Amino acid sequence: MTVPGTETEQRSPRLKRARRNRGSTPFRRFVRSQGVERLVATVVRGLIRFVRRVGRRRATAIVSVLSRVIGPLLPEHKTAANNIAMAFPEKSEAERAAILRGCWANFASVAVEFLFLEEMTALFDPATPDQGPITVSGIAQFVKLRDDGRTAVIFTAHLANWEMLGVIAKKFGLATVLPYRAPSNAHFAEDLLAERDALMGLLVPNSRGAAFEIATAMEGGAHLGMLVDQKLFGGLRVPFFGHLAPTNPLAARFARQFDCPVHGARAIRLPDGRLHLELTPPVEMPRDAEGLIDVAAATTKITAVVEGWVREHPEQWLWLHDRWTFPRPR
Repeated sequence: MTVPGTETEQRSPRLKRARRNRGSTPFRRFVRSQGVERLVATVVRGLIRFVRRVGRRRATAIVSVLSRVIGPLLPEHKTAANNIAMAFPEKSEAERAAILRGCWANFASVAVEFLFLEEMTALFDPATPDQGPITVSGIAQFVKLRDDGRTAVIFTAHLANWEMLGVIAKKFGLATVLPYRAPSNAHFAEDLLAERDALMGLLVPNSRGAAFEIATAMEGGAHLGMLVDQKLFGGLRVPFFGHLAPTNPLAARFARQFDCPVHGARAIRLPDGRLHLELTPPVEMPRDAEGLIDVAAATTKITAVVEGWVREHPEQWLWLHDRWTFPRPR
């Protein structure tokens, strides 16, 4: 079985270790020690229990206030401000500031909502997808993907509450395989995996052998659900808001390998804590002279779809991530 991206998967653990150990100090080694990791995991578990006792709405209000106060003090705030200025040079300072405030507000909502995914989706009924606090469009696409016996690639982005997509897909009975980035704290990672595993499809941590596990699941008919909007060192450099951004081509590579349909899926945050989820019809993928999906051109097209989504609701995207590689304006 050939697996796209295998070499990258095999190199990544060594690269990660090299980056982690570069400039290591005794303090950093202490922070990463097993005892400290257990302590941090215990504290985080206590905070999670507290948030769940407080309830989603009150917890969201508290975290929103904290994000407005603490957010501007973090380096991610400047990263986001520079990203927004670079992506929207035509907007005024006031418009960009509003986008940044919305970004922090959405981040606060997502952070809390993750702890209440089961509660938020408990009453969702696939038979009435246009009713309730979570609504869904593209039902015909869900049903076709579920029943056609084929695999497919579904790409998404860090918009609104992207975690909800995997939960609702499972509600529809759609078999999925979902790569994810595990937390560096192994003790907390176990809790996170247990939470997600109960609500979503097959979860595959980004590590050595992940590509093989994904390919095996897709051969069995599972649908790859993948976030495609973060920087990948060594990835393809494709246009994103008019600037080249290193982008993960794995979604396009799997689409080429299986010659399968490619769909987009996104979440849109609505007033009063509501969410709308959308699954697009198949996105036509560019093909090369041999009739196979062209990985570079397909990655460019997928990224263009994501850019369109972000332009539509810029305050709902995770601008805190350093998406591009060259120096930002100061």
